Amino acid sequence: MEVNTDKIAEECIKAIGEKIKNLKTLNIIVAGKTGVGKSTLINSVFREKLAETGMGKPVTTHMRRISKKALPLTIYDTRGFELGKDAQKEVKKEVLETIKHGFATRDINEAIHCIWYCINTASNRVESEEIEWLRDFSKENQLTQVPIIIVLTQSFSKSKATEMRNLILNENLDVVQVVPVLAEDYEIDDEYVAKKFGLDVLIRVMSETLPEELLDTLQNVQKASLEEKKRHAQAAVATATAAAFGEGFSPIPFSDCAVLIPTQVAMLASITVIFGLDINKSIIMGFISSTLGSGGATIAGKTIVANLLKLIPGAGTIAGGAISGTTAGLLTTTLGEAYILLMEAVFKGEISSSEIGTEVGKEKLMLLFKKQLKKAK
Repeated sequence: MEVNTDKIAEECIKAIGEKIKNLKTLNIIVAGKTGVGKSTLINSVFREKLAETGMGKPVTTHMRRISKKALPLTIYDTRGFELGKDAQKEVKKEVLETIKHGFATRDINEAIHCIWYCINTASNRVESEEIEWLRDFSKENQLTQVPIIIVLTQSFSKSKATEMRNLILNENLDVVQVVPVLAEDYEIDDEYVAKKFGLDVLIRVMSETLPEELLDTLQNVQKASLEEKKRHAQAAVATATAAAFGEGFSPIPFSDCAVLIPTQVAMLASITVIFGLDINKSIIMGFISSTLGSGGATIAGKTIVANLLKLIPGAGTIAGGAISGTTAGLLTTTLGEAYILLMEAVFKGEISSSEIGTEVGKEKLMLLFKKQLKKAK
């Protein structure tokens, strides 16, 4: 049986589309006083400029709903905390009603999954009324138990942020974590720039807090933590490798690609969705032809394996058209890790999409693949 790399690329694109279509919608309420830096935080964490002036649909007096087409994320931005106790009571009522409405639908796409309560570290103090609001809100949040993360925004001074964090922790509030962040680099003067920090911690806390079915969505929409994307992608590789290990012992030869290729296609699709990049067919083709065969030609699956085995000293040869589970697992791991390196390079802007299909790009990809094989041995 012959395998057409063009067809494999088409299958990958199809699988990516299906996975994106099946992502659950992540819904976050972002609360806090006007001017604490909520918009900057939102735009720094997520891969679309969501919190732009004029964006968002009012859903209550003090809340607007922000979303973008084809992005599985909804932000509920609250306002009015700075207007006094009466307004704060109204905000609390509206937030609780929004939570209860989502909870009543029994639909994960409608439920509120997390609350970020933002406090400005630069103010150098925590208002007692905010602590009171959080304490009262937590009592009324017992039924739905939506997790609350306090985000200390505009943390220009790490020492002050740590001090404020400890003060809040000593209040014993019912919150998941208190996370100091500086969402963007901030120029203090001509000689000193405070470097952004803390967004990766916020994403890690979110990863530990959200239900399993929302983790792919979180990684897809966030741009703040490359390490979390890589960790999540490596878990997808591990899952595919375990499947490939068993499939390698199948009497169906790997040369038929009837067993392993679907596993690897699903793996590449999962990694692509996690990185949230705009990956087209030409990029997939460039990767496949650089690692599994040449230039989009129709090649025998047995040749794919034979070519890969040449790169793995002592991995063995094809016996009766079949390969060992160990070799199948190694090939899948190497393919997955090489693809993660490619996604990382594209994410960081080290390689452009247009470059991947060129001879220079293919050479880079092949070097990545060989490097991963050496690591995997």
